[in-house]
Formats: sequence, C-alpha cells, structure tokens
Amino acid sequence: MFVVATAGHVDHGKSTLVRALTGMEPDRWAEERRRGMTIDLGFAWTTLPSGGTVAFVDVPGHERFVPNMLAGVGPVPAALIVVAADEGWMPQSAEHLAALDALGVAYGVLAVTRADLADPGPAMARARAEIAATSLGAVPAVAVSGRTGAGLPELRAALDRLAAGLPAPAVDDPVRLWVDRSFTVRGSGTVVTGTLGAGRLRVGDALELAGADEPVRVRGLHCLGEARTEAAAVARVAVNLRGTPRDRLGRGDALLTPGRFHHTDLVDVRLAGDPAADLPATLTLHVGSAAVPVRVRPLGADTVRLRLARPLPLLVGDRALLRDPGRHHVSGGVRVLDVAPPPLARRGAAAARAQVLTELDGRPDLAGELRRRRLIRAGALLRMGVPVHVEPGRHGPVGAQPVAGDWLADPAYWGRLGERLTEEVARHAREHPLEPGMPVDALRQRLALPDRVLVEALVRAPLRIHAGRVGAANADALPEPVALAVRRVRAEYGDRPFRAPEADRLVDLGLGPREIGAAVRAGALLRLADNVVLLPDALDDAVRVLAGLPQPFTLSAARQALDTTRRVAVPLLELLDRRGATRRLPDDARIVVT
Repeated sequence: MFVVATAGHVDHGKSTLVRALTGMEPDRWAEERRRGMTIDLGFAWTTLPSGGTVAFVDVPGHERFVPNMLAGVGPVPAALIVVAADEGWMPQSAEHLAALDALGVAYGVLAVTRADLADPGPAMARARAEIAATSLGAVPAVAVSGRTGAGLPELRAALDRLAAGLPAPAVDDPVRLWVDRSFTVRGSGTVVTGTLGAGRLRVGDALELAGADEPVRVRGLHCLGEARTEAAAVARVAVNLRGTPRDRLGRGDALLTPGRFHHTDLVDVRLAGDPAADLPATLTLHVGSAAVPVRVRPLGADTVRLRLARPLPLLVGDRALLRDPGRHHVSGGVRVLDVAPPPLARRGAAAARAQVLTELDGRPDLAGELRRRRLIRAGALLRMGVPVHVEPGRHGPVGAQPVAGDWLADPAYWGRLGERLTEEVARHAREHPLEPGMPVDALRQRLALPDRVLVEALVRAPLRIHAGRVGAANADALPEPVALAVRRVRAEYGDRPFRAPEADRLVDLGLGPREIGAAVRAGALLRLADNVVLLPDALDDAVRVLAGLPQPFTLSAARQALDTTRRVAVPLLELLDRRGATRRLPDDARIVVT
C-alpha cells in the first residue's frame, strides 16, 4: 500500500476524482454531502493496475479548513495535486502547494480535472510551472474528467509509477502514529486512525500516548476496512485501543513506541520561507496531524527557536511548517535541528547559538551531537532520533563505545576530563595531605559530572579508588611528619604495648586528631577510643596474654596481666569482644575464645 493526500483549491473536484477512482465516498459527514464541499478529512482506497493499493487522504480545499488539510497532509509521503481546467491556478492551489513544499513532500502527480469543460493545456502548463519551483519538482501530469471518466486509466498508471518510485518504508523504525481521527465503536471502545509512516504495529502491542504517562495497548487493527493482526508502514490504519477513554486523545496526539521519542516544548529549527527576522512573535506549528501555537525567537538569518504551547514527540530532522492563521499565510517550512537545545541565559548566547546552528543540517549526526553535548546517555540520543547502533553495510559504525553504563562521551572531552581528574586529585593531596584521597562525590561535583560511575570510569593507574576515595596507589603511605610520630610512639611504648599515651603526650608526639586518623587508616596505629591509641599488633599480643590466665578472668585480672590502666583495658576488652576473640559472661567475667 502507499498513501497519497489530495491538494488543491476548493471545488476543483478533489473528492469527485477520488470517488471516480475508488468508487467510495470520501466525504464522511452529511453536512459535507449536502453542501458539496469537503470540510474534514476523508479516506478511500483502490487497487492499481499493478495490483498494489493506493489509499487517499482527501483534504478540504476551502481556506477556512486549511488546518484540517494540514492534518491530513502532514504524515503522508506523496500528493495528488488537483487543478480544475476551467478555473486554473487559484489561491488555495498556491497555499496547498506552499504547504507541501514547506513539509518537503517530494513525490506527486498533477491531475487537471474538468477536462471535459475546458482545454486543460493552459491550467496544466501553469500548474506544472508552479510545482516545478518546489520540493516536488517536475511531476507527471494527467488531464481527467471525474464526470466522464476520461483520463482515469492514465491517472491510475501515473499513480502506479509514483508508487514504484517511492523510497522503501522504514518498517524497523519506531512507531509514531499521528492521530487524525478518534471515535468510539460500540462493543469495541476507542478507535483512532492515522497514516503509519514508519514502523510496524501488531495486535497486543504496548504503545505510549504522547504527553501521557500511562501506556495504551492495541486491541485490534484494521487496514482498508479489513481486520489485521499486523500492519507495516506505509499504511492507513485504524487502531482499537484497550481501556482508553475516547476523551483521552484526539487529532494531533500520537501513539509511540515506548521510550523512543523525546517530548519537547523547545526546539531550534532551520526556516525555509520568510526571513526569520520578519516572523511575528506567535505562529502555529503544524507537524504530523498536530497544530500547536508557538512563540518565535529569531537566532540567525534562517534559524529560530520555537517555544511550543505543549510538548510534542519530535526528532532531529523532522519537517514541519509555520503558519500565520490570522493572515492565512504559510510562513515557511522548518527542519528540526535540535530537540533539546541549551538555554540562552547569558549575554551573547543567542548569537553564539546561531553560529552553532549554521553547522547543522537536520541530519542526525552522532559525532556532532557528542561534540556539542560532550556527555549524554545513549537512550537520550535515541529519543532525539540520533542512531547509536551499527548499521549493516556501512563503512564503520554509527555508534560509539559507552564510557560507563550507557553514557557516551566526545573522545576529546573525555580525554580532558581524565586530565582534570588527575589534577584535582593532586591538588586535593597537596591541600589535605593527611587524607587518603579525594572523595568520589567531591570529584563528581568538581568535574560537573551527572553520575559517579563516570568518575570511577575516569580513574586510571597510578590512581585508584579505595573506600570511596580517589588517590595514588600508595595513598596508604603516611606523610613523613606522621610516620615520624608513629616511630616515636613505637620507640617509647614498644616494650609496654598496652600502655597508651595520654592526650598531652600525643600532642607532644605530633599526633593530633587528623594525624591519628591518617595513621589509623594506614594501619600504623590502633584506635580504641578517643585519644586512646595503641600500636597495631597490640590485639594479637593481648589475646596471647589473656589466654594464659585462668579462665574465666575478670577485668581486674586482665588489667594486671596486661600491665595497663582501666582507661585502656575497658575499650581493649570491648574491642576483643566485638571481634569474637573473647566472650563476656553474665557475671562480667570473660573467657578467651579458641
């Protein structure tokens, strides 16, 4: 199947032509049939001579209903442009063509209708000239009459050739189904329709409703009036949603593959059309079937920042158009350059941003995104529309090796981060010589990194991570003043291993709280309590002495055997209890556990 949207001035015979081609009535509303004028979108389909199927999205031609027209054209890859032979090129012919050009539609056929009422030559020549100056370029043209049937076989053949020339649909891409109609079917519930431009839908699929947190599930699928278990792009589909109220969604909403789209209300775009400086402050952005008011901030000559009234699931490279509804004027097409742009808070930021945008063309570019963003999760890039996988057949990967978890980094920036980490650790060592390294979280903040795993991934020899700190591999080595103090303790108390220096003696030895902490962390001293320290081998020696006492033994007996004071004996025995070397009995006596 391929899908084509009609385009053209009101009352030029678009619906009549679709009716003649398909035998179906595209006008769904009684009011449309009574007035003989299409008001909303219509849908019909037929089989082509090749056996393929073409589905038509029939759009209204009156200027009052241009938003409806744009909702139908937005997701469709090709157009059937209709011009009446007896009236020729008209205002809505021009506006519809401007909309197709703004959206970048590159495939189409021209049908000059009412060829039975007037010579189609002049209208065809004018229309082909107008169309040739747009994204459609030179298109095949056929003169037809919906009333007599003249030219319909030639038009069907032209549509067949058009279908054969369309690019292959991206059936493996994520689904983004822009909703153009929603209604309720008794016994089935909510049904939405749209043009499936990419991806694949299956009954039972879990999807995401754009802008909402809750998932929705596909209860049933219809294509061209037939129930299906699966539908692949490009196709007109009707999707029956399980348990979703009718008022939860409507035209302009989208059904999405979960986790694959970035919902944004701020985008930077390149404009093709009116100069950026001439745009009014507010316009309407038409993308897919959505029409959203936007505030416009010019950045460069052809680049602007758009603030959307509500978030939309947009991707880098998306095509859309800006329209001034007050003037009934298409201001121009836009191509999305960035769906997560940086804030413009500083003086000169807008000019600097405009310079950056001159380098972007709307084509997803992994290396460029990493260079600009420096550090980003792979999933965030995927949701922006930037591939991070390896594509078969390409010379080299379009992906990148994560630096930690799913974090990707610009190689040059990652290298600079590694250098800065080394510098920060060295600076911290100079300023805090008694600490065993710089805390990981402090490093994360200093380097402005969003995740501590990135700090851990940056650590390289001769640095190491130990106990939540980053330091040199020999970080346990004591600074010389502390090492000298420990040697003095060993010389003075080596033959009295269970005697602890008093607080004033510790100060005399050069052991303040920070020095004691460094010595304890290095294993050079054993801390029993505040200002109560022994040499590190005192525990094993104490167990050996206490094992020689009659069991059980009292605190007093232990103190005498160890030749120490109660100030040392109490915390020493409590530490031995905690380590399981001794066990305290109900009568407060102890035994050595062997």
